[in-house]
Amino acid sequence: MSAAPGDTIAALASGAGRAGVGVIRVSGPAVPEIAAALIGELPAPRRVRVCGFHDREGIAIDHGVALYFAAPASFTGEHVLELQGHGSPVLVDMLLARLLELGARLADPGEYSRRAFLNDKLSLNEAEAIADAIDAGSGAAARAAMRSLEGAFSAEVNALVEALIELRVYTEGAIDFPDEDDVDFLGDGEIAHRLDALRERLRLLTRQASEGASLREGLRLVILGAPNVGKSSLLNRLARRDTAIVTDIAGTTRDVLHEQLSIDGLPLTLVDTAGLRETQDPIEAEGVRRAKAELERADRVLLVVDDAQGIGPEEQALLEDIGTRCAVTIVANKIDLTGAPAGPAELAGRDAVRVSATAGTGFDALARHLKEAAGLSDDATPAFMARRRHLDALARASAALETGHERLVVDAAGELLAEELRLAQAALGEITGTFTSDDLLGAIFSSFCIGK
Repeated sequence: MSAAPGDTIAALASGAGRAGVGVIRVSGPAVPEIAAALIGELPAPRRVRVCGFHDREGIAIDHGVALYFAAPASFTGEHVLELQGHGSPVLVDMLLARLLELGARLADPGEYSRRAFLNDKLSLNEAEAIADAIDAGSGAAARAAMRSLEGAFSAEVNALVEALIELRVYTEGAIDFPDEDDVDFLGDGEIAHRLDALRERLRLLTRQASEGASLREGLRLVILGAPNVGKSSLLNRLARRDTAIVTDIAGTTRDVLHEQLSIDGLPLTLVDTAGLRETQDPIEAEGVRRAKAELERADRVLLVVDDAQGIGPEEQALLEDIGTRCAVTIVANKIDLTGAPAGPAELAGRDAVRVSATAGTGFDALARHLKEAAGLSDDATPAFMARRRHLDALARASAALETGHERLVVDAAGELLAEELRLAQAALGEITGTFTSDDLLGAIFSSFCIGK
């Protein structure tokens, strides 16, 4: 980013294109001077003023309303001027050009939110929640994002950090004063009790964050199986349209097909692949190679089998090849031919769902299974939105606490426990931005909309 603390920035905050209203926001130290030149004077804070927006000759570019938010009582913590005019792209461009002429520069993507974070108006995960709210693909996702924006996730993380700090103080006090009043602080059980409570709280927070991350990022499902078991029919039924060509000819699907869809707010990326078999056809062989390569990016494999045939040697070999790389759900298709009941089942010791892609039976059960696999229940919205970087930070914090527990119980080493507690605190601090590198900030905010 080209941001500098003394810059005043401007950008269109409403949607691009023609609209009834166009909103431009200006933020930075030069707002009072810009307002005086553009509309004649600086408006009273938080009071709507109807006015004209003028060029250097005093000719009106547009008429609208102006709102002024004085620092630090603004979204960014700086002086902010909001201009609401007509949503003509030509008028918006002319007004932006006038603001640049008066000393502002165009804002970088996410720069308003970044300034809010740097000025302690938002935690880092609350700033990310703004982008999540804009990108929400369902009502559940929007509600979870708003809870994060309102501080639900930050409050949980901060409370955990406070408890960590208290335990660090207690532990380091026990190290510094080992013989105080002849009490063995490390062995009296208090530290172990507090540490166990922290580990349990972190497990709960990780579960909640996993639900939020699933709602935001969804699952990548790779459909695998032998030729003619109904993989493409399954894709079409889930997508509710004819995405893939379906025939009785083995090898019809030769390339990888992708379909984006949502099941009750859960985003899914379905990847249909070529039927797995030995073939001399170089094009089909390439399709098989690509199908296996998709395993490396899969969150879950839908292994489609013919219900009449069940798990054969080829499917068993594939399951062994997948191993623990990703989760597997077996989809037993064609129950319209076997007469088997639709719904949950178990095959080869794994979760399975019996369906008929032709008749459409069993797909409600498959949808429920996929939601449960993502950690989402039918009647609940996650407590807050989360991202994969949050899950990574929580995982590192959890690993540090587990190692610290081992150091305490096995080695009775208070110094090593204190170091693990410090690492756990640092990992949690990355979520809210207490400990964050400039490179990470740049990566996060560069994905935001301009004007946010």
